[in-house]
Amino acid sequence: MFAEFKHTLRRMSGRIWGWGVGLGLYALLLVYFYEMFMKSSTLEQLLASYPQDLLAFFGEMATATTPKGYLDTYYYLYMTLIVGIYAVGAGAALLAADEENGILDLVMAQPVSRAALFWGRWLAFAAATAGILLLGWLGWVPFAHRVGLNLTWVQFWLPNLPLLAELLLFGSLALLFSMLLPSSRNASALAGALLTANWLLRGLAAMNKDLQSVMKWTPLHFYQGGQAVDGLNWGWLALLLGVSLLLALLAWALFQRRDIRVGGERSWTLPGWGRTRV
Repeated sequence: MFAEFKHTLRRMSGRIWGWGVGLGLYALLLVYFYEMFMKSSTLEQLLASYPQDLLAFFGEMATATTPKGYLDTYYYLYMTLIVGIYAVGAGAALLAADEENGILDLVMAQPVSRAALFWGRWLAFAAATAGILLLGWLGWVPFAHRVGLNLTWVQFWLPNLPLLAELLLFGSLALLFSMLLPSSRNASALAGALLTANWLLRGLAAMNKDLQSVMKWTPLHFYQGGQAVDGLNWGWLALLLGVSLLLALLAWALFQRRDIRVGGERSWTLPGWGRTRV
């Protein structure tokens, strides 16, 4: 399993550096914008001029002048959606992409168990996701105190833990879909659509209280974002990680019973429709 973990992590290195450096540069940009943002004499008037529903959709805009609110409003609010694009794509392709390319059957011909292959790759996906968030975190830490973002390096890191849990959940969901749907593209598209719908529902529920009864059953209801600066909700974090692991276990159970396809084959069919081609 460790060999598969290292191999998969090496294959993901380009995405780790690409996404991670991008997040780090964005964080660094926000650091230098913070000083200018705080010195704006018309900031409160500007916020007061916005419709209250619009402010509610984009989070706690009223607290954007505090370090915690600034991180939440301009960074962590969007990271579930932005980095979620990577997570669902990587999760869906973790096994199905090699299967579609005719590689997975050759890998399985080697003396490696399905459990070692599956969990080695899933753990590498988790480590790669954590690595991306780590590089993003490095964009905040070095110069934050120079502009008045007076948070410790631990406080800057804490919001990344619920973010990581959310990304693992949606990535594992995409992995599960890849075991059920004809292709990794279908799995990625469905998981991405659910993530986007949940993100939009979060904003709409803040505007319409009637939607909160639906929102409370969705993953992003348990996402703290920048509010984690004041301390983690360990119950929520454990719940998200537990659901992520459950989805991965379901995907593993399906992978254990799966007939590995050769390149170009599709095995998913609907009764009466014959073989579905994608």
